[in-house]
Amino acid sequence: MRRRAFLLVAAVAWTLLAGCGERVPPLPRLDGNAVVLAFGDSLTYGTGASTPESYPAVLERLIGRKVVAAGVPGEVSATGLERLSEALEQTQPKLLILCHGGNDFLRKLPETQAAANVRAMVKLARDKGVEVVLVGVPKLGLTGSPAGFYAEIAQEFRIPYDGDVLKTVLTDNALKSDWVHPNAKGYARIAASLAELLKRAKAI
Repeated sequence: MRRRAFLLVAAVAWTLLAGCGERVPPLPRLDGNAVVLAFGDSLTYGTGASTPESYPAVLERLIGRKVVAAGVPGEVSATGLERLSEALEQTQPKLLILCHGGNDFLRKLPETQAAANVRAMVKLARDKGVEVVLVGVPKLGLTGSPAGFYAEIAQEFRIPYDGDVLKTVLTDNALKSDWVHPNAKGYARIAASLAELLKRAKAI
């Protein structure tokens, strides 16, 4: 119980600090030939916009590094975990941007299961020497806040975390194509937020 309470307090502090633009864990600088793997579900695929308007495509233009989009619409985190190792092997990225778990929430799968799978994906990448940036995915509900485990995992692994951008986008109808997907403006907002996070982490 004490460890759980500590992690919750640390996660809240982590989220507040991230929101204030402070204490972003540093990342190694990405050289011009570095590959970034954007891994996730429909939010990474770019459902609701054209391929050039997806967040990985926009992010590639913003940071001047190759960003490989590996999003599979409808995928749950368990399937993502099964897929990640091969994606890492094929692309040999220096950095993984992980945005996963939304379909677990939509299908009302156990949150503990999503947390375990996301944690395992982060660990898998780190064990292979790949740096990770984590994006918090909102749960169903009026507040649009990410599940608490994202901040806990970011704190546990000391990795950069964006827990705000999807909440901002998915609670603004002007930035959405439907009730769960951004439009082109929404994806541009996501890309800009991640580019800024990478700058604060000294990766670019």
